[in-house]
Amino acid sequence: TVGTVTEIYDYLRLLFARVGKPHCPKCGLPVQRQTIEQIVDALLNLSEDSRITLLAPKIRRKKGEHKEIFESARKSGFTRVRVNNEIMTLDEAETISLDKQKWHYIDIVVDRLIIRPDIETSRVAESVETALREGNGLLQIFQEDKDDIVFSEEFACVSCGTSLPEIEPRTFSFNSPHGACNICTGLGYKLEVDPQLVIPNKDLSLSEGAISPWNRSGTSSTWYLSMVESVASSHGFSAKTPVKDLESSSIELILNGDSEKKITMKHKTRRGQVYSWDTAFEGVIPNLERRYQKTESDYVRHEIERYMSARPCQSCQGKRLRPEALAVQVCGINIVDVASMSISEGLIWVSEIDPMINPETINVTLTERERTIGAQILKEIEGRLKFLDNIGLGYLTMDRTARTLSGGEAQRVRLATQIGSGLTGVLYVCDEPTIGLHPHDDHMLITTLSDLRDMGNTVIVVEHDEAMMRSADHIIDMGPGAGEHGGNVVATGTISEIMDNPRSLTGQYLSGTKIIPLPGSRRAGNGSTITITGATENNLKNVNADIPLGCLVCVTGVSGSGKSTLIYDVLFKKLAQVLNNARELPGSHKSISGIEHIDKVVNIDQSPIGRTPRSNPTTYTGAFTPIRELFANLPEARVRGYKPGRFSFNVKGGRCEACQGEGYIQIEMQFLPDVTVPCEICEGRRYNREALEVTLRDKSIADILQMTVDQALDFFWNFPRIRPKLETLRDVGLGYIKLGQPATTLSGGEAQRVKLATELSKRATGKTLYLLDEPTTGLSFEDCAALLRVLHRLVDNGNTIVMIEHNLDLIKNSDWVIDLGPEAGHNGGKVIATGTPEQLTKKKRSHTGKYIKDLVKTRTHTIKNELTTVGD
Repeated sequence: TVGTVTEIYDYLRLLFARVGKPHCPKCGLPVQRQTIEQIVDALLNLSEDSRITLLAPKIRRKKGEHKEIFESARKSGFTRVRVNNEIMTLDEAETISLDKQKWHYIDIVVDRLIIRPDIETSRVAESVETALREGNGLLQIFQEDKDDIVFSEEFACVSCGTSLPEIEPRTFSFNSPHGACNICTGLGYKLEVDPQLVIPNKDLSLSEGAISPWNRSGTSSTWYLSMVESVASSHGFSAKTPVKDLESSSIELILNGDSEKKITMKHKTRRGQVYSWDTAFEGVIPNLERRYQKTESDYVRHEIERYMSARPCQSCQGKRLRPEALAVQVCGINIVDVASMSISEGLIWVSEIDPMINPETINVTLTERERTIGAQILKEIEGRLKFLDNIGLGYLTMDRTARTLSGGEAQRVRLATQIGSGLTGVLYVCDEPTIGLHPHDDHMLITTLSDLRDMGNTVIVVEHDEAMMRSADHIIDMGPGAGEHGGNVVATGTISEIMDNPRSLTGQYLSGTKIIPLPGSRRAGNGSTITITGATENNLKNVNADIPLGCLVCVTGVSGSGKSTLIYDVLFKKLAQVLNNARELPGSHKSISGIEHIDKVVNIDQSPIGRTPRSNPTTYTGAFTPIRELFANLPEARVRGYKPGRFSFNVKGGRCEACQGEGYIQIEMQFLPDVTVPCEICEGRRYNREALEVTLRDKSIADILQMTVDQALDFFWNFPRIRPKLETLRDVGLGYIKLGQPATTLSGGEAQRVKLATELSKRATGKTLYLLDEPTTGLSFEDCAALLRVLHRLVDNGNTIVMIEHNLDLIKNSDWVIDLGPEAGHNGGKVIATGTPEQLTKKKRSHTGKYIKDLVKTRTHTIKNELTTVGD
């Protein structure tokens, strides 16, 4: 989590272990351990002439006659007891008969004292010690017309006797068995069978296979269908009725079964034999849960997990800790309450409980002793929270899991940790730390990096953000192109020196010599819209949003304002559920209308196009298939009887069997990292000798894979089945990559553009909705211009693009903008403004509108033309 990565949670665990006040997890009363000396002092400090009775609690709210308690007390030499708040002699107690069906309270009277200045301290101490021994660590003081006072020498509740473990930092760790919830083992959730995944399509009837896990191919599906039809027949409803028209009680019966009532099941085999038997119907959900728990097959477990979703643990309510840990409080709240605060809220909480940080605070609840113990801990917590807040991460909660952070967020979290360490003389290297950062928040990150520099460190930043470049002390501009066209230092120096260098593309954009122009006009759309109503997932506050179709739509807002939640958690998951039969449940919302206007939704993200080196841009785009077919039709190949498969490095025939088409051999080194070496048989060419002997214009299939897209385009210019796919790769700015470049070596931006090229090469339907999340990540000014041309081509084909973006050049080129905010986290989640970029500039609450105001004043160019030079 953010808290564990930055060590904030470690300090919180220490704070709660040292100054936290334990409470009983059952009854909520404070639990405090006291020594005999402390208890004696407390009794001697009672008002003079106080008449007190020392009691040893024996029975606390337990049913029974409890005769053994009276017998034991008599043998120990005691003469009086208190039964259900009435003091009596043992003789009297033994004559009454306690109702064994009722709750009872029994205490042994150890001593009766009158508090006076001349009272013997030794007698009080002896009586206290006896009472604690007889009461298993508890002592109760009775006074007429006053509430009882309870003392404990153990970590145990004085009311119900619940014992607590020793409070240590590990008590609050969800990664430790000492602190983790016993039920979910500290995960906070459990996989449970989800009824919506079990019956995803309620338009189907039970006979038509509405129960998805029981509708798989195989004999078991007919077995289950027979049982369902038998249940329906015995309970008076039809299995042929669509599920949506069935009574809720009937659906409940099918899902959860009825263990009490036996019914006659009938099953007809494929051979026509009919079997019948009487049994209770287990139900779909209990059946899946039983099989999931008992199976030893990973395959079966994986299959059943398809119908399960993560639900908050019922024991800890998703809080991940044991009840004993959750019952420890600092200033009235537990550690989970603190961890669920945002960074900004955490700063306020720390300042409120510690007057040393904020002397003007009104609600000071730490005692002087607690402040002394926790001063250094609070200082460390406050420092780390401040660093995170200063770099624009104040909206993140401390319990946010690290895997859900964007690349930029994760990097800035690590930056804050480094600043907190206070090291000097360190070289820091950051790769695009502005990813996911709105221009409104840029200055906070730049200030943080400047602070690192001023502490005596050196900071190297790989970055395309204009504000970051203008704040740099020294710039190194690489180029002039990409791939084999780059690799040279084009310019170095200050921002002024870079802008004055005519060889620097970056300098031309910074100086304004070259620009990404505005579009000639804004599209009005095709008249249809997709309307999101009542979205309340995460921080969204009942958001309503209209997305015009046939447009380039940009969703903007500061980091953490709710953009990804609205577009991916709500919109994409709902569309994927309806159009792709996806099983993942969408985020909370009332409705989404207008889905009938599109026939496909495509999420073009920056995930890899393949997980192994066997995947490459040509296999992903489909360009490799016509290339293999072309080689198979060459005269030499036809004479030898070669098929297209002969020119694949994934199957036997043409590939090198020594390396199985990998081109390299991986040598296992046991406890050392594995070593990869080129295959000595094929020398890294991936094919066997026979496949390489077939050539096209002196180029073998291996030579083709070594070509760049630009080289291959020239080579295959006269081949209409191959050229269009290569042209789209070039159009998205990937002319420099090699056809056979392993997918694992492509950056996120390159992978995303390969996916865009694939979509461009498909036949346009005009009813596709594309979703993109910050497509300019990793792109230079020149790359952004190329990306924009591709996006406009997709929209001109009648499609719709919805992209989350902070890049001002893309925002100013969109047809419609949905701006969320006004701030991040709890202060965001609202639609601040919608409209064209020009309309956005008139909205005072829109941070995005302020930053694009100067960029949309004129519209004299069109993005569909080549980039122009100002003054041409």
